[in-house]
Amino acid sequence: MTTSRSAAKAPKAAYVCDACGHQPPKWLGRCPECGEWGSIIESTVTVPVSGRVVSSRMPSEPARPIAQISAAPARAVATGVSELDRVLGGGLVPGAVVLLAGEPGVGKSTLLLDVAQQWAVGAGTPSLVVSGEESVSQVRLRAERLGALHEKLYLASENDLGTVIGHLDAVRPGLLILDSVQTVAAPGTEGVPGGVTQVRAVTAALVAIAKERGIATVLVGHVTKDGQVAGPRVLEHLVDVVLHFEGDKHSSLRLVRGVKNRFGAADEVGCFEMHEGGITSLPDPSGLFLTRYVEPVPGTCVTVAMEGRRALVTEVQALIGAEVQGSPRRTVSGLDHARLAMVLAVLERRTKQLKLYNREVFAATVGGIRLIEPSADLAMALAVASGGLDLAMAPTLVAIGEVGLTGEIRRVGAVGRRLAEAARLGFTVALVPPGCGPDATSGAPKGMQVIEVNNLQSALQSAARASAEHSNR
Repeated sequence: MTTSRSAAKAPKAAYVCDACGHQPPKWLGRCPECGEWGSIIESTVTVPVSGRVVSSRMPSEPARPIAQISAAPARAVATGVSELDRVLGGGLVPGAVVLLAGEPGVGKSTLLLDVAQQWAVGAGTPSLVVSGEESVSQVRLRAERLGALHEKLYLASENDLGTVIGHLDAVRPGLLILDSVQTVAAPGTEGVPGGVTQVRAVTAALVAIAKERGIATVLVGHVTKDGQVAGPRVLEHLVDVVLHFEGDKHSSLRLVRGVKNRFGAADEVGCFEMHEGGITSLPDPSGLFLTRYVEPVPGTCVTVAMEGRRALVTEVQALIGAEVQGSPRRTVSGLDHARLAMVLAVLERRTKQLKLYNREVFAATVGGIRLIEPSADLAMALAVASGGLDLAMAPTLVAIGEVGLTGEIRRVGAVGRRLAEAARLGFTVALVPPGCGPDATSGAPKGMQVIEVNNLQSALQSAARASAEHSNR
């Protein structure tokens, strides 16, 4: 019997990672791409003998000049949660699909239930929350605590994609929240819920329905132990917006960080506060990261960090312990351990006033914020020097700059925005790198003295003078 040349060969065995989608040439106990154990499964692929020519088809809608296309369908609708709207670029666009990922227990479901309530109140269309992890009674208990009991807010608990689509047909919502995409299974698709094939099929189907019906859709995603979105990487390419929900369970601060956004800036950050009554937006979160002292205290210095496009005034604290035998501890909270070690070495080598090689050093931020950008180096160095020399910094002083290995102070970005935020909160003296003074930033903020410092030694001297002037007032 002869076969056609276009016919496909019989399926042959292939292997794919059920966690990340990597396709190794043979079965392995551990995926070489994501490191998961036992995630390699066998699948079948069909290899065509020869390529096929794709014939042209009449498009369903002809191409039009760009000037004749209306942008109205892509206008964002405010969710009523101001900090989330800030990250999204004004709100949710009808037909847009948003992926919100975060660690278990960080507050994703609480935030989205509040979003569903605000949408039902203000958007004029129903909102539908589909939970694949909790029953409707469990969600109802949380809704009572949040006060999210609007008549246009609908709840369902489903794990089948077909049933979810049935709820969409019945409710006709303007907003769909699916918590979570890893718990829903697509009928007729191989694999278990949460696997690569299932997640890809469920997401592709919901994206198509959202675009067709103009439903703003938010998908909740799980994360791996290293903080990456669980599932195939194609998941992030299918959706329009990717947001990461971050926060320490022992702190009330929560951050929604934009990673991808087709409708706005992808580097915005929204700040929230988690409390017993739910979660609320923080339009002015700088107060969380500062401690107001009656009298100046040694071992503290204030800097201005950039989270996305937002300037946050943040306090850095340092405690210098007694001399110890052997290797002293270097403990940080909210700071980069490697940068603290570098700053300590530069301080001891370049300033000659501090001996830190045999003393324990503890450094931390206030309010649970994490500072990883180099602009916090100068404040970290001044806080350590303040604690080591028992010299309190002026409470109206802020320090901004990166510290180099030779002790020089390097330039950082967005100095103008940082100084404006510090001046708004009442700080009157700022230490900045060379070239970042008033001449380079179109003038210093009103009432603020901006001092350019070339190296750590000059920064310490300027900080000491500012502290002496403040104490003499």
